[in-house]
Amino acid sequence: MSTLKTRFTEMFGIDHPIALAPMGGAVEAELAAAVSNAGGFGILPLSWSDPDTIHEQLLSTQEATDKPFAVNLCIENSQDKRLGLCLEHEVRAVHFFWGDAGPYVKRVHSAGAKVIQTVSSSDEAKRACDAGVDVLIAQGWEAGGHVRGKVASMPLIPSVTDVSGEIPVLAAGGMADGRSLAAAMALGASGIVMGTRFLASAETCAHPDYVAQILSADDNDTIYAKDLFNVGWSNAPHRVLRSALTDRWFEDDCPDNIHRFRAGETVTRSGDVNISAYQSATPHKSMSGEITTMSMWAGQSCGLVSEITSASGIIKSTVTQAISIIEQQSKLLTGGVLNDG
Repeated sequence: MSTLKTRFTEMFGIDHPIALAPMGGAVEAELAAAVSNAGGFGILPLSWSDPDTIHEQLLSTQEATDKPFAVNLCIENSQDKRLGLCLEHEVRAVHFFWGDAGPYVKRVHSAGAKVIQTVSSSDEAKRACDAGVDVLIAQGWEAGGHVRGKVASMPLIPSVTDVSGEIPVLAAGGMADGRSLAAAMALGASGIVMGTRFLASAETCAHPDYVAQILSADDNDTIYAKDLFNVGWSNAPHRVLRSALTDRWFEDDCPDNIHRFRAGETVTRSGDVNISAYQSATPHKSMSGEITTMSMWAGQSCGLVSEITSASGIIKSTVTQAISIIEQQSKLLTGGVLNDG
């Protein structure tokens, strides 16, 4: 299989410039390791995990792959203890989200690991570069899950690469296939981060009902809101699939947590834990109840996801399609005719 070499792939010694979005509740060791084993770059979400879970997930991932992967920590709150546990396991990289990675850079570098930070503007990217981060992820507004900025991927990627210099930039938000990868690279990115596409992978931990909703969705079936699924994480804008519950909330003029339809009701369960309506919680395969009332995170690329495929199959088809597009485009430089339809 052909490969695409970029600054990102060379930094980590991987085959393909495709990273797994760290989707908490849907990504565990099996999927992160599968992406890395396929030549991509797994990112394992541990932002809300307890110490025992962190230990178990890291051991499981390291037993399943000897390839590079990163851990993800959301720095909305202090992550000092979790970071320490991750570094004890000698992870290759730490991905920081929803905040400034600057205060953590020296500590991570001292442990011999790389620092990755998600940014949503060129100003944020400049500050991250000045702080010494090693990789930037430029997250466009199209992304699923929690979305910090409001700039779409098309203008965001080049604006971030313009300030990043030699620091690799990965494009996130609306990335789902080889066309996305080829386009992102044309805009200056060193690779892409895919989330929604990997929700429909054989190794996902997402609930089957959630996956089924993604497979049946089109590009107009997501919504962006600030205080919809805000129980447990308020003032955090996000993108989810539309559902009867989300439609009702908008029809009722977006009422607050007290006055909204079904406020406080239990809609699903995870073991002995009740999950209420509007709670910020990913539908995990172990849950039971009204799954489609939950926060079904999804990006606008959901309309491009039509089948469940293995992580390795997703990476192979993405890279193959991207290379084909790049080769086709190169024919224009030698007087060839581009077949665009």
